[in-house]
Amino acid sequence: MTDPVRLLKADRDSARNAGDPWADLCVVASISPSGEPRSRVLVLRDLDDQLALFFNASSPKSEEFKQSESLSILLYLHAVKVQYRLTAAFTEVDPNVVAESWKLRPLVPRKLDWLYATRPQSSSVPSREALLDAIDRIPETTTAPSTARGYILVPTEIERLDLDQPNGIHDRRRYKRLDDDWHEAVLIP
Repeated sequence: MTDPVRLLKADRDSARNAGDPWADLCVVASISPSGEPRSRVLVLRDLDDQLALFFNASSPKSEEFKQSESLSILLYLHAVKVQYRLTAAFTEVDPNVVAESWKLRPLVPRKLDWLYATRPQSSSVPSREALLDAIDRIPETTTAPSTARGYILVPTEIERLDLDQPNGIHDRRRYKRLDDDWHEAVLIP
């Protein structure tokens, strides 16, 4: 039985090794509180043997996550010519793990997380210069703000579309989790 999560990990590793800049990114789709669809590119993290997303609770996506039981996630790995579509439930990452992981973030995203304490993500600012000035005034720290969040993704369905077939006919497969087992179906591309 094919484990699609392991297959995804192997494909991401191959894409990373080939220098694919999208190997650690994904597009996450959710629904806004007003019922409108929203999508955004987020960093897809490996957390032990699981996939995770980290972001700041001041972000509008935080409210979107609260009103949904699952997310739609798209990955396209150009270097290996494979697309993944996931439907995933999610659970919060232990705050201690979030705090440790947060220390690994680059300096500017860490400063932005602290800026969000007084100016929520996606709020407007008078100018780009005002934004840069506000970021410059944030002191360097390795202490995560209380608004740092992480979510473990728990895939319930994974579709893999392999575009790199010698005969030109894409190999499309859907994996559904039923109880603790994955069930595979070959789909017409």
